[in-house]
Amino acid sequence: MANFQQPIIIKKVKKNKHAHHGGAWKIAYADFVTAMMAFFLLMWLINMTTAEQKQGLADYFSPPSISPATSGAGGVMGGVAMVSDGAAMSGSAADIVAQEAASPNQSTKGDADGDTGGQAKDNGSELQASSDSEFNLQSRDTQDFHSAAASIRQAWQSMPELTPFMDNLLVEETQEGLDIQIIDQQGRRMFPEGSKYPVEVTRAAIAAMAPVLQKLNSQLTVSGHTAAGSRYENPRYGAWELSADRANVVRSIMGEFGLSDDRVKSVIGRATDEPFFPNDPYMAANERVRITVLRTAPPVPAGLRP
Repeated sequence: MANFQQPIIIKKVKKNKHAHHGGAWKIAYADFVTAMMAFFLLMWLINMTTAEQKQGLADYFSPPSISPATSGAGGVMGGVAMVSDGAAMSGSAADIVAQEAASPNQSTKGDADGDTGGQAKDNGSELQASSDSEFNLQSRDTQDFHSAAASIRQAWQSMPELTPFMDNLLVEETQEGLDIQIIDQQGRRMFPEGSKYPVEVTRAAIAAMAPVLQKLNSQLTVSGHTAAGSRYENPRYGAWELSADRANVVRSIMGEFGLSDDRVKSVIGRATDEPFFPNDPYMAANERVRITVLRTAPPVPAGLRP
């Protein structure tokens, strides 16, 4: 017989919820996104700067009073020593150099003989002074041309209308000085076909570099070049006339925007001579105007007034 008096037991299982973890992961994720944004911004800035600007930044942060030398054998300095010519401060005394005999059989020191004078002695000092002066002038010219090339590139990059035509504008430092070329590309002409007047974009590029070339205090040559295979309607007007006219128009535009006449040494037309691509004289890039800034000072010194 069943026991109906037995109590019924009901078990209720309570499920405990997980404890709240907080929002720390959100802060970590935000830091990660910020770091990635800063990284990509840094990559973009590095890509936008030119080699000259990178070199300028490196020179700015380099120590000015330490000169690297090859002395040393590793260790903390890593083979770099603070030599006297780089770490010397103003007012410090020069190093004392021991005087050795000029020859084993001679008791006099290696200094110049005090009895020797006249023209030979004077010429020696003048020769040294002339050599030092020439070296300083060459070093200064190199720095000026380097700065001018960087300034021209920066001026062009700051003009949005020139962005599609950056491959048409070339600036290169050579042994002669500074070589600037305005060349045609397939589908992007800097001069209308058969015309001596440039398009508006070319005129803007020429106007931007004229003040920079004026500051160089050097003479320049302007030469026009054409591609082979062009046809001209006028039998008396061909490649020679067109190339010369284009070079002269470029000179005129630079003069309009600040380049003085004494900076121009020659304006010539080369026609199809000296193509940019000698193996293919029919290429569009052979149609160009070349400006060569020479490493020679103009006949009239800068700042001279009548």
